Amino acid sequence: MTKAFGILLATAMTASVSPALADDAAFLASFAGSWSGKGEFRISTGSPPMSVFCAFDAATSPTSLSLNGKCRGMVVVSRRIGVTLKTDGEGVSGSYVGSTTGPAGLSGRREGAAFDLSIRWARLVNGDREAQMKVEKVGEDGMKLTTTDVDPRTGRPVVTGRIDLSRS
Repeated sequence: MTKAFGILLATAMTASVSPALADDAAFLASFAGSWSGKGEFRISTGSPPMSVFCAFDAATSPTSLSLNGKCRGMVVVSRRIGVTLKTDGEGVSGSYVGSTTGPAGLSGRREGAAFDLSIRWARLVNGDREAQMKVEKVGEDGMKLTTTDVDPRTGRPVVTGRIDLSRS
């Protein structure tokens, strides 16, 4: 009787999890581990890019992703970078740490192998408080982080940050 109850309970719990949430759990788990790689950042849409080397540790749960690391550029520039995401099966929300304006809010959704996110800066950046971020899984052992903002002078999108990472 106890074994039958356990099977029934497990079946009921599995059936109650939405397919989107279950799919997100497996996707989030694929980010777990240590990552490192190179990229570029711009201080503003009009500034030249600065090459950086970055290292991150990623922790996951069935509904969340936490990327914490550091990027170094030139000899003396070093900045802590962090992305925290939580999914509910319908959307994604979280925060980004790394901007000189303070922590920024993130919201968006999963699109295939990526999270497409809107950034809400703590203060004005490039003339407004809005930008875009993409956290993308590239194959089994790759990840790409990209931020894009609109140049206030031209109205065109500019990649303000891009980091290509591999499992360490």
